[in-house]
Amino acid sequence: MRIRRIAVSLFVAAAAAVTGLAGSASAAPAPSEDVSPLIVGGGNATQTYSFMVSLDTGCGGSLIKPTWVVTAKHCTNTAPRQVRVGSLYRNQGGSTAAVKRVLRHSSADLALLELASPVSQATVPLASTSGAVGTATRIIGWGATNASGSGAATYLKELNTSIVADNRCTNGMNAAAEICTNNPGGNQGACYGDSGGPQVKQVGGAWQLVGATSRSGNGDPRCATGPSIYVDVPYFRSWIGQYVGSV
Repeated sequence: MRIRRIAVSLFVAAAAAVTGLAGSASAAPAPSEDVSPLIVGGGNATQTYSFMVSLDTGCGGSLIKPTWVVTAKHCTNTAPRQVRVGSLYRNQGGSTAAVKRVLRHSSADLALLELASPVSQATVPLASTSGAVGTATRIIGWGATNASGSGAATYLKELNTSIVADNRCTNGMNAAAEICTNNPGGNQGACYGDSGGPQVKQVGGAWQLVGATSRSGNGDPRCATGPSIYVDVPYFRSWIGQYVGSV
């Protein structure tokens, strides 16, 4: 089962097709005036997501341990050198840390970043499973804000969506290890630059990580024209755990 640099691919293209939350629920400060519109069809973040990570390669990620970040493998084609953690702004605030090591999964669009020093922000736990069709999820990121792939956000965006049937994603979907995620209204979803960022669901009132943004579900270079494909992070718990310990 189972979203500014997707030039390297949110929606991993042609050969691959084309390349969006456990933090505190504190109120988000007003975004700067140069921020308009929104993740395609999304809105400004309604809380500070302590585990949200911005990579200097233009992608997103999720802090799962004080020195470990989950992201998409294609976001490491150029090895990231630094991350910013826990800020609503892509280029300021939060904590920064250098990247010590990059570990890439051999077959999935999944990578781990080991940080050179721990950060103090709260981490996000992995869900036990991603969930069944119909499971409500949220995506967050600083990606492009319209379907053409332009208008990259500087203030964090979010969109509520859900898991849909695997056959809704036709762009090389691996049903066992990936999540097909809806594009609400037929025109909202992840876009270039949201790659590697988190898809989360609420369990007992807290956010848990289920996915990492990978690519479009239909291979269309325009964003949000169909569901998107996310790596099913809980599916890879054993691979992740051999490096970071229990998650």
